[in-house]
Amino acid sequence: MAAQYVRMSTELQKYSTDNQKDAIRLFAEEAGYEIVATYEDAGRSGLNIEGRIGLQRLLADVEGGRAEFDVVLVYDVSRWGRFQNIDESASYEFRCHVAGVRVEYCAEQFVNDGSIGSDVLKAIKRSMAAEHSRVLSVKVFAGQYRLIGMGYRQGGPAGFGLRRLLIDQNGQPKTLLARNEHKSLQTDRVILVPGPDEEVRIVRSIYHDFVMNSRSEDEIARVLNARGIETDLGRQWTRGTVHQILINEKYIGNNVWNRASFKLKRQRVRNEASHWARANGAFEAIVDREQFESARAIIAARSARLTDEEMLAALAGLLKKVGSLSGIIIDEAADCPSSSAFSARFGSLLRAYKLISYTPERDYRYIEINRRLRAMHPDVILDTTARITERGAVVSPKGNGLLLVNGEFSVSIVIVRCHSTSAGSLRWHVGLERGLDPDITIAVRMNPDNMTVRDYFILPTSEIDGGKVRTAEANGIMLDAFLFDDLEPFFALAERCPIKEVA
Repeated sequence: MAAQYVRMSTELQKYSTDNQKDAIRLFAEEAGYEIVATYEDAGRSGLNIEGRIGLQRLLADVEGGRAEFDVVLVYDVSRWGRFQNIDESASYEFRCHVAGVRVEYCAEQFVNDGSIGSDVLKAIKRSMAAEHSRVLSVKVFAGQYRLIGMGYRQGGPAGFGLRRLLIDQNGQPKTLLARNEHKSLQTDRVILVPGPDEEVRIVRSIYHDFVMNSRSEDEIARVLNARGIETDLGRQWTRGTVHQILINEKYIGNNVWNRASFKLKRQRVRNEASHWARANGAFEAIVDREQFESARAIIAARSARLTDEEMLAALAGLLKKVGSLSGIIIDEAADCPSSSAFSARFGSLLRAYKLISYTPERDYRYIEINRRLRAMHPDVILDTTARITERGAVVSPKGNGLLLVNGEFSVSIVIVRCHSTSAGSLRWHVGLERGLDPDITIAVRMNPDNMTVRDYFILPTSEIDGGKVRTAEANGIMLDAFLFDDLEPFFALAERCPIKEVA
């Protein structure tokens, strides 16, 4: 008995999962293996195991004693992973070996039999796979750097007062891109253009109030909120959001990129200004350059009169007050210099953190949210059961939250936490209970507050590949066809209807 593991990343479309499965099937037929399980990671990078649900599930099944196979078939070493530390790649194979499951590579010119020759070749192949990613990263970075110099936008939202314009390879305008819309042709490019006149006037008024009327970011935010004006993300203004408009060079038409980097899925770092890619005057400015420089000078002057020790004391005081630090937290604090001021003074925000002995940690607020959602789960099941029963249906609990309806189909109910991306988009990761194998999965998607329900996915589990479905506010007709504002369609499915007997 054998299982197959397939992976496809966006960088290597030629190795589609279907092509891998075809090659693995031929290998299995020749070797006399019967493939009884498939683990798949479609569109996932091989640089680390994070997000690779298929590989994680494979390791969990193998080490948990649930594997009904004694060999895992993989197309080649690179499909197993392009881990930058080749020992990491070896460790996952070793975990399978310890559990009594071999890993065989179908397209490699060696047999993975534990011999010295195969071990040496595997190490070389792992190094080659890692090097491929390093070389590709350098090439992609160089390409992006060149495009920035040519005045093209490289990702990220436009921001308040601006819009993203899609242009073709000849520079001809095609269409304005809405939020979460992206180009579909490799030869198309994106530039920034002024947004609606009203938004442009608001941006200019922010600069005028700050420079000419000596209003603070807090005061400007209060005025905008009192007028009922929302940010580009549909939120209220804060000191931080006003501050970001006052320091962002895109409002004077400059195209700046690589302020921060996350190469090869490693630690995100803030880069020195000398490493930024920049093209001045790439876009049409909506703010006068002189006014922009005046705003920047005012912001710089607020911290210029402070010594290094005073700035660090303010940062340490903020840390003691709120318990953690980030650029947003710093910019929102009225009695603390801005995050850009710390970066300018100390070289980077991380260096300023280090000087006050603060090590940023992951945001663990999600733990409390998940705890609350788990507490909600039994009540959701009870409420759903009651409403199904009201329709005359029969519901039988099968354990682990699985419900059997009318003795005909099984249902699993999952509550899905909402989280926001750095760009402000909403995301929900729906985990499918593959171990329970329900016929239908009801995914209860929460609102951003994670206190109230937003909507429901009623998913036929057999139609969904993998163990997790990543959903957004808009997902396309193939997935959104199963999205509903309430559970009435499901209750109608469960409802018993009397049928007259034919005489």
